[in-house]
Amino acid sequence: MIKKGQVLFIFLAFMLILAVSSAYVSAAVACSLNVSMINQDPAPAIPGDYVKLIFQVTGMENPECGDVSLKLNQNFPFTLDPGEPDTYSSKAGYYDRDYSSFFTVPFKVRVDNSALDGDNPIEVLVSSASSGLTGKTASLSKFQVDVKNKKTDFEVYVKDYVLTTNIMTLEVLNIGKNDIKALTVEIPKQEAITVKGANKNVLGDLDSNEYTTADFEVSSGSGAFDIIIYYTDTIGIRRTVNNEVLFDPTYFQNRKADQKSLSGTSWFFIILIIAGIVYFFYRRYKKNNHHKTA
Repeated sequence: MIKKGQVLFIFLAFMLILAVSSAYVSAAVACSLNVSMINQDPAPAIPGDYVKLIFQVTGMENPECGDVSLKLNQNFPFTLDPGEPDTYSSKAGYYDRDYSSFFTVPFKVRVDNSALDGDNPIEVLVSSASSGLTGKTASLSKFQVDVKNKKTDFEVYVKDYVLTTNIMTLEVLNIGKNDIKALTVEIPKQEAITVKGANKNVLGDLDSNEYTTADFEVSSGSGAFDIIIYYTDTIGIRRTVNNEVLFDPTYFQNRKADQKSLSGTSWFFIILIIAGIVYFFYRRYKKNNHHKTA
């Protein structure tokens, strides 16, 4: 026979268990965190460059969420530089009317050179150590990062070198898939070649698979020399490409075209001198005849 005291004890124990269970369930339900990616800069991202991604965690106003962490999962083609943190943490429940209750996390991510054009997935893991729970709860969120290769590359050759003027003509070919703007070629100071006058040449816009030329006056040079190419891509980013050009002036010596040009120049001056002599004697002859007549 169960006594009244025992019944009361069993009832109170049951109610305590129910209350504790309800507290656990309430805590688990009460903490609701959502993650969104609110910004990507630049958009699209460029292979080989960095992209800044900003994530936002909502639901932080609830103190039941306790300590909240957001971790970036590093998977191809996205990585962080060595030493850069992959996880950021914040405590939920601290709310001020002058501040938002969002947990905002920025990551500076490097995009692999082999990243494919289009959407590339990136994952973040949000976890919380809720005050009413033991351990952590975590959820994985996946987002898409737009990637587009806006870079280009160049092939540069010495197209011509005129020995009489020391003018070297560089041919610059855009071998990439993208059109570019404000193309500029510079020959920096170096031992391999000496430039007289301007060492930069502004060439303007250049479409994919098209070429243009740049002229420089060089006083000496032979072998490989460095050039710097500047251009603006289709999303307005100013970029720099270092290139190397092979120059052998002996290829441009004793050319038939140069000899013909020199021959034509020589005959021009010879004819000009003869014409001057003829004119001189003609004027002298007329002057003498004039004096005789007088």
